[in-house]
Amino acid sequence: MDFAVQVNGLVKVYDGKVRALDGVDLNVNPGEAFALLGPNGAGKTTLIRILTTQLKPTAGEAYVFGLNVVHEGGKVRKLVSYVPQEMSVWTDISGYENLLIYAKIFGVQHLEREKIIGEVLENMGLTHVKNDLVRTYSGGMIRRLEIACAMLIKPQIMFLDEPTIGLDPAARKVVWERLNVFKKEYGVTIFFNTHYMDEADLYADDIAIINQGKIVTRGTSEELKHSLGGEIIAFTIEKEAALKDKLVPEIRKLNFVKDVFEDGNLSVFVDDAEVALPYIMSALKSRGVSIRKVSITKPTLDDVFLKYVGTRLEEKGRISDVTHMRDMIKKG
Repeated sequence: MDFAVQVNGLVKVYDGKVRALDGVDLNVNPGEAFALLGPNGAGKTTLIRILTTQLKPTAGEAYVFGLNVVHEGGKVRKLVSYVPQEMSVWTDISGYENLLIYAKIFGVQHLEREKIIGEVLENMGLTHVKNDLVRTYSGGMIRRLEIACAMLIKPQIMFLDEPTIGLDPAARKVVWERLNVFKKEYGVTIFFNTHYMDEADLYADDIAIINQGKIVTRGTSEELKHSLGGEIIAFTIEKEAALKDKLVPEIRKLNFVKDVFEDGNLSVFVDDAEVALPYIMSALKSRGVSIRKVSITKPTLDDVFLKYVGTRLEEKGRISDVTHMRDMIKKG
C-alpha cells in the first residue's frame, strides 16, 4: 500500500536565499493522525502547501497516495482537503450557504449536495445552526464549519494548519471529537500542525518535530517522551537573578546530569532527581542564583520539544495574533 504522504529530500528556497525546507524526508501511513510540530518559521506551513499543490518545491519529491504533487497535481487535489489558519468561510451568509458554495466549487453532483451537506453538518454538530449567519457563530463553531467544508468531498487526507488555534480547551475538544469520528468512519488520514502540545499528545498517532527546515526527531508521543528517560528538574529563578554564562556548561558536566536548557528558567534532564538535586542546588547557590521554585516531573512532549529545538513552543504571541485576525474578519 502507498504511503499517504511520502517526501524525499524536499527543499524549498524563497527568493533564492530563505531555505524554508532543507532536505525533508517523511512518510505518513494511511488512516493515521500525524502531527508536525515546530517553532514559527520552521517550515510547517510550507510543507503543507507543497503537499496540497499550492507551492512547488525547489528540489526533491513529494507524493500523496503515490501521486507526484508537481506532475500529478490535478489528481492529488481530488484526494485532499485543506483547512488553512486564515478564515475560509464567509461570515455574512449562513453555514448552509457556505457549504452549498463549497459543494459547487468542489463539483459535488447536484443530486448529492443536500445529502452530503446534511452529513457534514451532522458530523460537525452544526445542524441546529445551519441557517444562522456565520458571524453569530462562536470561534469553535466557525472552525467546525471550515472543517465541514473540507469534509464535503470525503477526502482521503485532510491537511489542517493549526485546526484549533485560538479556541478554548472545551471547543478544541469538541473539534477533535468530531474529527476522530470522521477519521474512524471514513479512514481519513489527518495531517496537522499545532501550537498545542496537549493536542498532539492526545490525538496524534505519530509526531515529527521540524526545526530550521529539517525533521529533527520522529515517533509516537510515548516513544518521544521515553527517549529522554529519567526525570526533569525545573528551577524557577528569581527575576533579578541572572544565570552566569559559564554556569549552564558547568551544570551539564555534573554527575547524573544528562542535559541542561535555559529558557528564562532552568530545565535539567537527569537520570535520578533525588541523587542529582543536591549537587545542582549547591552549584546554583555557590554562584548566587536565587531559586524561587523547584519541581520534578517525568518528561513531557513539551520537554521533548525543548530538547530537540532548544526552546519551548511559544503559544501566546502567535495564537493571539491569529485569534485577533479571525475576530476582526468575523465582525466585518
